[in-house]
Amino acid sequence: MDLFEASRQEQLRTEAPLAMRMRPRNLDEFLGQEHIIGPGKVLRRAIESDRLSSLIFHGPPGCGKTALAAVIARRTKAHFEQLNAVTSGVADLRRVIKEARERQGMYGRKTILFIDEIHRFNKAQQDALLPYVEDGTVILIGATTENPYFEVNPPLVSRSRVFAFKALTEEQVKKALRRALEDRERGLGKYRVQVDQEAMDHLVRVANGDARSALNALELAVTTTEPGEDGVRRITLEVAVDSIQKRAIRYDKDGDAHYDTISAFIKSMRGSDPDATLYWLARMLYAGEDPRFIARRMVIHAAEDVGLADPQALVVAVAAAQAVEYVGLPEARIPMAQAAIYIATAPKSNSVYRGIEAAMKDVGEKRTGDVPLHLRDSHYKGAAKLGHGKGYRYPHDYPGNWVDQPYLPKNLQGKVRYYQPSCNGYERELRQRLDRISKTRVETGPKEKPTGKG
Repeated sequence: MDLFEASRQEQLRTEAPLAMRMRPRNLDEFLGQEHIIGPGKVLRRAIESDRLSSLIFHGPPGCGKTALAAVIARRTKAHFEQLNAVTSGVADLRRVIKEARERQGMYGRKTILFIDEIHRFNKAQQDALLPYVEDGTVILIGATTENPYFEVNPPLVSRSRVFAFKALTEEQVKKALRRALEDRERGLGKYRVQVDQEAMDHLVRVANGDARSALNALELAVTTTEPGEDGVRRITLEVAVDSIQKRAIRYDKDGDAHYDTISAFIKSMRGSDPDATLYWLARMLYAGEDPRFIARRMVIHAAEDVGLADPQALVVAVAAAQAVEYVGLPEARIPMAQAAIYIATAPKSNSVYRGIEAAMKDVGEKRTGDVPLHLRDSHYKGAAKLGHGKGYRYPHDYPGNWVDQPYLPKNLQGKVRYYQPSCNGYERELRQRLDRISKTRVETGPKEKPTGKG
């Protein structure tokens, strides 16, 4: 290490954010993830014996993925390279691969390549890395907050051991904060600090398992609080609230968190749970989800899962979607919540969805029969000579505004029933009406004479 690099490292040690300064230096200092690096676990054994294969770490922010990579860098005899997929590209990969080949050929030394936020690499960049992971030129360690089975190319995943990290528990986050307050070399131990219990609890609770967020909030609270006459910096609940502000929800709009959350929202409405529905709606809005996307999903859900059990649900959902365009956030959250609650508490039926799906399936798979002659358009010149409209019975000329006559193509008549209403809500009335029509059809049959109207 030259003097410049030594100076840079010292600057990072003293000026880097607290969360970076307090990263564990060895496995014994590491907090959490006992299920993968606890005593006797396979990953711990691999690290301790310096016999690593390619790995992918995935889990929420601040749970230790990058910190564990730093522990590996300290312990391994292999050369350790680090890239961030946000700021690096194919040129950086080529440089690392070239140097790794030379290092392996000249000195027989392996190279571990750690790529933070690996899901940010596009397919081409991931493909460029694949051959060198496969032939052992580099040992890959990728870290991602997203599900690697969705966001990382399958060939890379198949050549790596995937380890799922969990969010830290509140007790683990609290332990990290206490360590920082006591550590005079890397932490805040040089300050005289008194943290009220309710302030500590707030930092831990709002961090939501993210040690990085909690540590950086603690540093801000301590360094911006003036000491009292006795030289003690007192961190009250008010100071803690001001320091951590709104927490960052893990929510990549293009990742699996996005799809998982909207799925939970829809299933909560379908399951008639208004409280869960409001929670997932609030979580999406809090994280910055596009309200128009949420509104579109509510419109679809109102037709798909409520349907004709309560036709008003679709009207309410469309009105909420229009309100989003008309008033925008934050006010639009109120009509959105109203529509979500209405849909969640409405009687449910998916008969409309099942009906159109069955009809679409028949259209796609079965012979498309001709439109019956009596249903064809008879208004243009020459239509009558072709028999169009002949025999059509005008329903309003008959009692109850209904008359029995076929409406389907001949090959489907009497063979299909796409719409089968449930017994829920308004569909109960529809079911009774259709049953009456069916009974009348059986009893009378199409005996009435046509009126000639087309």
